[in-house]
Amino acid sequence: MSRLIKKVSHLINDSISKLNRANNEATLLAIGAMLSKQQCLLNSNDINDYEFKIFSQFGDDGIIQYLIKNIEIKNEIFIEFGVENYLESNTRFLMMNNNWTGFVMDGSDKAMKSLENQSWYWQYNLTQKAVFIDKANINALLESTGFSDIGLLHIDLDGNDYHILKEIEMSRLNPSIIIMEYNSVFGKDRQITVPYDKHFDRTKAHFSNLFFGASLPALNNAAVELGYILVCCNLAGNNAYFVRKDLLNEKIKEESVEKAYKESKFRESRNKDYSLSYIAGSKRLEAIRGLKVLNIETNQLELL
Repeated sequence: MSRLIKKVSHLINDSISKLNRANNEATLLAIGAMLSKQQCLLNSNDINDYEFKIFSQFGDDGIIQYLIKNIEIKNEIFIEFGVENYLESNTRFLMMNNNWTGFVMDGSDKAMKSLENQSWYWQYNLTQKAVFIDKANINALLESTGFSDIGLLHIDLDGNDYHILKEIEMSRLNPSIIIMEYNSVFGKDRQITVPYDKHFDRTKAHFSNLFFGASLPALNNAAVELGYILVCCNLAGNNAYFVRKDLLNEKIKEESVEKAYKESKFRESRNKDYSLSYIAGSKRLEAIRGLKVLNIETNQLELL
């Protein structure tokens, strides 16, 4: 096959791939829009009944749609940390279906460049920044957006999540909704988090990839101090939803940690060679038993 034919063949295949991807995304968006509209037909007091997935990893797209319809949103703006290349994220459907404005950050320059090269990037008011977030830079980064009274803040750092939440100055940002990733392997009883490390890396912290973040009780404690109330966790058991206390109503009510907590079932653990080990349930905690965590009640290090 000549170079010219190879080149033409490559261009054709690339064009077909892009067309298929665009068609698939258009179909997904249409399905998502339909599901969002049909939520009003479901007369349930359980927020998890409204879950559906379009671009989120699990059912978070549906939870977010339900929440924004039932609480006051002053400004349709979101901020999401730790989005990788943003193709699978919790605010992408919110941006594309509801036309929200957003700011996303990730520590990977390659991932952010990939996002900027997406064919649809120009269609939305989305700003991206490649930066590794820590306690020293978080507030300057948020202030640089110029945003205030935003609709949604989502923190998913796979590490220092609790410490960053505690560090954020919320008075200006004042989000209606805060989404926090929690580590269900840490259980629902202890208020614990990984100790703060500016350069925390989940895989380097422990090869299993199971030692990261904070327990739901720890995040709930921090949220309550900021004036936010836990209203649900997704069924997958990795994201907790907090709503500003003054926005609670008959449809959006406080939920206890014990009732809201969901144990994750997905098997993301790794072997030392980084291959998936597929361990589940209590075996996950055993894999990281003996590692040091910070008890936020005593402010002392203790063992898992």
